[in-house]
Amino acid sequence: MAKSGDTQSEMIFTTNQMAELLGLTPRRIQQLAEEGVIVKSSRGKYVAAESIQNYIQFQSESGGGASEVDYFDERALHERVKRRKAELELAVMEGDLHRSDDVRLVMNDMIVTFRSRILAMPSKLAPQMLGQSELPVVLDLLTKEVKEAAAELSEYDPEKFYAVSEEYVGLTADAEDTS
Repeated sequence: MAKSGDTQSEMIFTTNQMAELLGLTPRRIQQLAEEGVIVKSSRGKYVAAESIQNYIQFQSESGGGASEVDYFDERALHERVKRRKAELELAVMEGDLHRSDDVRLVMNDMIVTFRSRILAMPSKLAPQMLGQSELPVVLDLLTKEVKEAAAELSEYDPEKFYAVSEEYVGLTADAEDTS
């Protein structure tokens, strides 16, 4: 397959031969030909020597093939991401994980309720303290009211989160008993 001149520069390889020689897939050889790295002679045929030289230069410029994507590594990475996403979605559905928007909404409601309760304390306690001259009685009334208001903030109620999230899937009593 060589002309009567410089035989080395005129050697022609098929796509499969070039792929085997460079340790690539036939599709990658076609891609490199489209990029101008592999020199095409005709359809499915490539000039060997020039293509090999171009490929070596391409490899050295691109960092030794760092741009080559390994299909199986990428596929495994993609599957890990899909699995992690499914685990997070399941945790949201089961109520073990809450979305930040849901937390923000529930917490804002809790803080508004707490603020209202604290602001209502003077008008609620003033009549009870009117005429009280003993400090322990006044302290007891104030302490009791503050503790009740603070207790509302400390009580975690998952139902509040489930009410704002459409993604939550509640478990029935039967499903919980079999676990």
